[in-house]
Formats: sequence, C-alpha cells, structure tokens
Amino acid sequence: MKDDNFLRENNARHLWHPMGHPGDLQKHAPTIITKGEGAHLIDIDGHKAVDAVGGLWCVNLGYSNDTVKEAIASQLYDLPYCSAFGGTTHDKAIEASYAVREFFDADGMSRVFFTSGGSDAVESALRLARQYHKLRGEAGRTKFLSLKKGYHGTHIGGASVNGNNRFRINYEPLLPGCFHIPSPYTYRNPFNETDPAKLAQLIANALEDEIAFQGPGTIAAFIMEPIQGAGGVIVPHETLMPMLAEICQRNGILVISDEVITGFGRTGDWSGARHWGVKPDMMTCAKGITSAYFPVGALLVNDKLAEVFENSGAAGSIFHGYTYSAHPVGAAAVTACLSETLRLDTRANAGPRGTQLFEGVKALAEKYDIIGDVRGGHGLMTGIEIVSDRAAKTPMDNDTMKRIHEAAYQAGALVRLGANNILMSPPLVITEAEVNTILSALDAGFAAA
Repeated sequence: MKDDNFLRENNARHLWHPMGHPGDLQKHAPTIITKGEGAHLIDIDGHKAVDAVGGLWCVNLGYSNDTVKEAIASQLYDLPYCSAFGGTTHDKAIEASYAVREFFDADGMSRVFFTSGGSDAVESALRLARQYHKLRGEAGRTKFLSLKKGYHGTHIGGASVNGNNRFRINYEPLLPGCFHIPSPYTYRNPFNETDPAKLAQLIANALEDEIAFQGPGTIAAFIMEPIQGAGGVIVPHETLMPMLAEICQRNGILVISDEVITGFGRTGDWSGARHWGVKPDMMTCAKGITSAYFPVGALLVNDKLAEVFENSGAAGSIFHGYTYSAHPVGAAAVTACLSETLRLDTRANAGPRGTQLFEGVKALAEKYDIIGDVRGGHGLMTGIEIVSDRAAKTPMDNDTMKRIHEAAYQAGALVRLGANNILMSPPLVITEAEVNTILSALDAGFAAA
C-alpha cells in the first residue's frame, strides 16, 4: 500500500481521466477518494460527503451492500473467469440471465445479451437492429433516429446517436445515417414552447416529418432515454414516449429504450419505459444491474426479435460479443444485486426521496436567481441549470460552476457538473437526513457563487 504522499504526488500524472482535459487535471488534481460507506464517500483527507451523484447514476445500493460484495468474493474463488463463446457457459450466467429476464418481464423482454457496460449494450443494440432487418429481407434499413440532448455512450455508434455535440465534435466523422429530432427540453427548444404537452406533440410531428423525409424503409431503429440523464435530467411529458413509440412501430422502426440510467428503480419504477407505459423492442441497461460493483451491461430483446434470430438459420448467428460477456464474477454480482434491489424495494424509496430533493431545490430557486431551471420530480434524478442572467437564460461560466461544486463538496455533498448544469442521482437507499445534507450543501455552494 502506497502512502498518502505517493498518492498525492502521482495524482493525474500517469492516468488520463475520462471526460476531462489531461492538462487541466494535472494543474488541478482531482479529489482522491479512498473509501465509501453507505451513501457517503470519504477522501484522502478524511473529509466525508454524501455522494449526490451515486457514482455515475449507478451505485443504487450505496457502498456497503455486503450481499453483493460477498457474491463477488465467493465467485472469485470458485470460477474467476469462463468464456461464453464457443459452446461453453457457466452456472452464474444461467442464473443471471434468468434474473434479468424476470426483472424486465413486464416490459416484454425475453432474451438477454450480456456486455461489459452501457456503451457496449448500446453498440450491441444498434448492430443487432441492423441484423434483424437484414434477416427479414429489409437490408436497406440501416439508419438510426434519436433525440437531441440524449446520451448513449462513447463508442462510435453510441456517439453517433448521441444528441450532445460535446461527445461528438472531436471524433467526427462518426457513423453515417444518424439523425436527431428536438429534445423535450422546455427550457430551451427551437419551438420556444414551454408547455410540456404541446412540446411533446411538436416533437412527435418532427419525428413523423423526419421519417417521411428519410424514407421509412431506410430506418432501422429509434433510440431514446425515457428521461434524459447526462443531457440535464430532461423529463418528457407523459405522452411523448408513447407517441414516438407508436409512430415508429407503425413505420416498422424498432424502438430501443436506453435504460442504462433509468433502469432498476431510478425513476420510481423498475424501468423508465414502464414509467411511461411503453413496451419497447429492445432495452439497454447497465449501472444499477450490479450497483456498479462490477462492470456489467446487457441488451434485452422481446419475442418479436428473438423469434426472427432463432429461426433464421446460419444468418441469425450473432458474430458480436465481448471477452467479458457473461463474466462469472459479474454474473454473480448481477444475481445478488437484483435480489437485493427487490428485497430493499429501492423504487419505493426513490419516489419520496426524489420528491424531497426536487422540492428542496425548487425552494432554493426562490432564494438564488442564478438557478434558471429545476428538472426532475420522477424518482431520484434532479437537474439544476445555472445561469448568470435568469431573464436572458445566459449559461453560467465554468469558473463559477467549479466554485459551486467545490463549496458544496466542502459543505458535505459531492454533485456533478455537466456544462452549466448540476446533475444529481444519489443512491436509491439514501435517507431523508442525507437528502437534507445535499440541500444544505447546495445552499452553501450557491451562496459561494
């Protein structure tokens, strides 16, 4: 074990961190976290803070679930690795696939394809969507539609359907044939429409128009998050996802619900699509599938897709996968985590604690005019848009955002910045007192600004 001086001296020297500038991180070293307890993180200096981000929307069970930890430790001794390629499987893969299918049975999902994370799951969905149409004799269906402000991972396919240019510009050209329609973002949208129901109808109209322009027979799938997470916690009107799904299904376009963030209780239900009453053709999930204790993702498909693949002869072979697909340690974590998720009924806590956080932030908006918009109210997902001029909706500058972030952390809560947004998705086991700590820390952060 290296001492604290070694850790401080080598912090950001040799490691390039994701989603950050390498040079900036060397000048402004990231906080060194050394321990997690419950819903708290503890840094190298012993400072304890509520993790208002839940890792990255993922540590649903908090940091102290011994059942999942013990399942991982035990599996490391029994079978630390086994390939799911070439005619072999293992007991934990079978158990995990059954547990995941059961969890999403109400969503119409019937088959599970394990991956190493959410980006892999999205990539798998895009690839299998194209293959599905080829198997049905519609090889011309290769395009993808998605929403602006959406986030679908960092692979080339996922980045291509992403609706935020921060994840695209430096890596273009990306996958051709990906097109975007407006987001249900009432605070900023091209229609200047603030009524969520009216905006939902305008977006549905835009989807109809884009399908007609591209040609229905050229489009493979439409992908969306039931609630947009990294885009700023953008909650659509309840009519939006059902309308978009109906339009796609009427035009033979597969509907992919990206549940990487919204699955496993985050929205107050076990899936975001179920929250809006939609049964998609495919679902992608990760994060809460193991409470992030082990990197696992999954693609789920319904009977419609399963029947085509399973009854198409050699062409139905899936020549796609990952070394760590259905990894035995990950699979053991999945089964244990889903069992704990159900036992604790985390969705039941997500509702009231999410309302408490959302209403608390709205109260802060009455105190601080730098709060331009507050979004959430559906489970434990809250976004705060910070502005320097509320009337003009001018985005707050980066230095001020960092000052808010640091002051909130020192006051007891770690939040996440996304441009001029503060994003929060704490563990689903968080308590009422811990939510109050987050609100007090935000108060201190805004006061510092």
